Amino acid sequence: MKIKIAPSILSADFSCLDREIKSVERLGADMLHIDVMDGHFVPNITIGPAVVKSIRRITRLPLDVHLMIESPEKFVDSFIKAGSDMITVHIETVSRSTLERLKKKLSKQGVKFGVSINPPTPFSKIKGVLKLVDFILVMSVNPGFGGQEFIPEVLPKIKRLRSEFKGEISVDGGVNDKVAGALIKAGVNILAAGSYIFGAKDRKQAIERIRNAS
Repeated sequence: MKIKIAPSILSADFSCLDREIKSVERLGADMLHIDVMDGHFVPNITIGPAVVKSIRRITRLPLDVHLMIESPEKFVDSFIKAGSDMITVHIETVSRSTLERLKKKLSKQGVKFGVSINPPTPFSKIKGVLKLVDFILVMSVNPGFGGQEFIPEVLPKIKRLRSEFKGEISVDGGVNDKVAGALIKAGVNILAAGSYIFGAKDRKQAIERIRNAS
């Protein structure tokens, strides 16, 4: 699979978000990773559909919208209307029946559907729903804040996932050029990176270092 880089706007400068997004688009990003947090499922609050709608107007990059929220089914319609290309919900927040309803809804709208799994959550929690989703997002930090260190214990989970899942596998949390190689070898093909890219002096080099890590 093609290795795709998804700069996470959680680490961008929101006072000039349009310039930040156009910068990484110009420098080779494949998509944008947008973390939506509600202050309940995770201990932080970020953005909502209005910001996603504004981002949609300024970029052609696919928008990978990561719903780190309780009861995501209540808000999915708003994020579809805002222009999301990919929507991810957490396995810790939904039942199988909810996943089935969301899959049907998103498929009708042409939006890719993903499920995310937190570091402490066992693989068994997600194993039974692999056929319902287009991609899996493995969290490699405990969700809530950017700039955290990568948790290497997620690598066996990724390897097992790749052995049983043929779709795309994304990873989010602590991604940099030091860990990207191991992630790619384990089976990841979408790497979401925030502070490593937006904090780099040379963002193009940062993107390419992750993409070509070995």
